[in-house]
Amino acid sequence: MTESLLFRGAKILGADSADILVQDGRIAEVGSGLSATGARVIDADGLVALPGLVDLHTHLREPGYEASETVLSGTRAAAAGGFTAVFAMPNTSPVADSAGVVEQELALGEAAGYATVQPIGAVTVGQKGERLAELGAMASSRANVRVFSDDGFCVWDPLIMRRALEYVKAFGGVIAQHAQDPRLTEGAQLNEGAVSAELGLAGWPAVAEESIIARDILLAEHVGSRLHVCHLSTAGSVELIRWAKKRGVAVTAEVTPHHLLLTDELARGYDARFKVNPPLRTQEDVLAVREGLADGTIDIVATDHAPHPSEAKACEWQAAANGMVGLESALRVVHQAMVQTGLLDWTDVARVMSSAPARIGSLAGHGTPITAGQPAEFALYDADAVGVFAESDLHGQSTNSPYLGRDLPGKVLWTVHHGYVTLEDGVLAEQGARS
Repeated sequence: MTESLLFRGAKILGADSADILVQDGRIAEVGSGLSATGARVIDADGLVALPGLVDLHTHLREPGYEASETVLSGTRAAAAGGFTAVFAMPNTSPVADSAGVVEQELALGEAAGYATVQPIGAVTVGQKGERLAELGAMASSRANVRVFSDDGFCVWDPLIMRRALEYVKAFGGVIAQHAQDPRLTEGAQLNEGAVSAELGLAGWPAVAEESIIARDILLAEHVGSRLHVCHLSTAGSVELIRWAKKRGVAVTAEVTPHHLLLTDELARGYDARFKVNPPLRTQEDVLAVREGLADGTIDIVATDHAPHPSEAKACEWQAAANGMVGLESALRVVHQAMVQTGLLDWTDVARVMSSAPARIGSLAGHGTPITAGQPAEFALYDADAVGVFAESDLHGQSTNSPYLGRDLPGKVLWTVHHGYVTLEDGVLAEQGARS
């Protein structure tokens, strides 16, 4: 049995202050002047209370790449960022393309205890794009997989993509596409434009993303199945999703925090922390994806948390790995890019970072409102804080963050998962805190 917790004076979704009483893993009561015998009382005066954040796009690297991240270290990073659930991408070794591997990932998450780990299954065997993986077996496994992706690789064959879309209809699944035409991006290093030309780096054209999105929208419409577009990054992609939704296609899309804030101008110093797939785009693209998130064209924010060991980034640009860590910084970046600019309020943040990703991923018990009777999955955020993002803010095994040394607003102070504290006043709780 977990301890009773009484948080006093939290601002639910940034609005009116209220007390939150947690008992037996659930929110027992929300109101003013609450009391409970034996409850631990926590001063949450003025802190913004948000439903536990849910990340639909996390790379936890285990099994196979534990030098970069493990399920334990990755979920500790998640808890530090206010996340109570993460969806683990399948590019592990072995690839998560079978019931056995996804059940192993689920068990590792349960043992770690810092956040729910929901495995994502590969679309194709070994993510090689040649034949469908065991989609049905993963769906009926204990991991209950409902999201399938070859992320890191595009499902480039239209026939295989069509078959995958058809297959997952039977159990309400969704195909999450990494939209990147491999022929149009051979050797690509940076967004195709003025900066790539000046730096002499091979360009990564926007059409390589947009052409796959357009194709898959038509396939999803033809099949009548669900499509999710991973890490959308261009103005043209926003317009394609907007067009598809007007047509009634069952398509959803995500944008990363870094594509909401950073541009290809940051590559001028050849700092490989800014090398990512898809690449950082132009300021025009940044403004377009912000607008798309604000008006509901883009459904969610997902981190694409991609840890790498230092040697994979401390090298020349062309040899460096793509990817950025992002779990600890995500809420703070969204705060800066979307809340401080007036494009979203805290209710909107709860939608794009909690309820909508849980809904898209069919993850029960997460993304629920902070009301009596709901699972105790929430975070408390100091929206008035400001500070320089530093390595001490990172709690995973890798430090390839593009925000190191940058001023970011806010700070996550408390995270509650399954009714127990995983982050306490900004400090990660020990594993025994949940027992």
